[in-house]
Amino acid sequence: MITFLRRTRHWNRLLLVLVAAMTVLTVVAAVGVLVDTRVLTGAPIWLKPFKFGVSFVLYGATLAWMLSLLPRRSRAVEVAVIVIVAVAVIENAVIVGQVLRGQTSHFNDSTPLNTALFAAMGAAIMLLFFAHLVIGIVVLIQRIPDRVAATAVGWGLGLSLLGMLAAVPMALPMQDPGIEGISGAHSVGVPDGGPGLPVVGWSTTGGDLRIGHFVGLHALQALPILAILLSRFATRLDERTRVRLLVVAGGAYGVLTVLLTWQALRGQPLLRPDAGTLVAVAALVAATATASGLVLARRRRPDLALAA
Repeated sequence: MITFLRRTRHWNRLLLVLVAAMTVLTVVAAVGVLVDTRVLTGAPIWLKPFKFGVSFVLYGATLAWMLSLLPRRSRAVEVAVIVIVAVAVIENAVIVGQVLRGQTSHFNDSTPLNTALFAAMGAAIMLLFFAHLVIGIVVLIQRIPDRVAATAVGWGLGLSLLGMLAAVPMALPMQDPGIEGISGAHSVGVPDGGPGLPVVGWSTTGGDLRIGHFVGLHALQALPILAILLSRFATRLDERTRVRLLVVAGGAYGVLTVLLTWQALRGQPLLRPDAGTLVAVAALVAATATASGLVLARRRRPDLALAA
């Protein structure tokens, strides 16, 4: 624990401030879920701030760790971090403000104020996307010395951008439910607010675009966690093999994100896949297993790798 705390001294302080603030928001929202009986679009009214708080805690902490791996400081990254923190503050301020007003924050065009707030959130997210992209480019240019970590960070940043893009269809005209004051939807084929999975609320009766969005975003954590597991428990594998396994995992993760979004766009619940979805999943599993097997078949023992 002491070693970990020492390492965090080199993490981006602004991002750590964001993590602390979002942790407070998460606690407040959790209390709100328990004590506030109001329900909005079929879910406790404080559930959205809670989920956004948790998401930004994970995002800020992961990004702060990733930036600590860069071999040198970057002015572009520092500016991008400022933009990301500003966007996080704007997004969550609007979400909490709308909860206090008893209004939805997303897809709400019921009044000029609600329309302006949703538009502001959309513009802010676009800024976050480009700031995130800038960080990804800097990471590629600077080349983190640890190849395994560099691969995990690069794929994590890239796939999380894909996850952001997976949310775009939610606000497209095809998602207009034809209800006055509502300009988009999470669900496909059914109204928002219907039966859903616990906590996440993903629709169990129709497609839900939040699934691909969620999976893609959390590649930011999934790929580094896999890299850590490979480094700790697959010590007999040389660095090149671990890198190749991460590339296979990253490719499979990206395809899974697209597959889940495709499933949702067809109005299909996550837990009720049709034959087409099952075939696609089976093909992905087979391709991933085959690619992983080929990588392992070509692996070199650590002693031979050192000799080379």
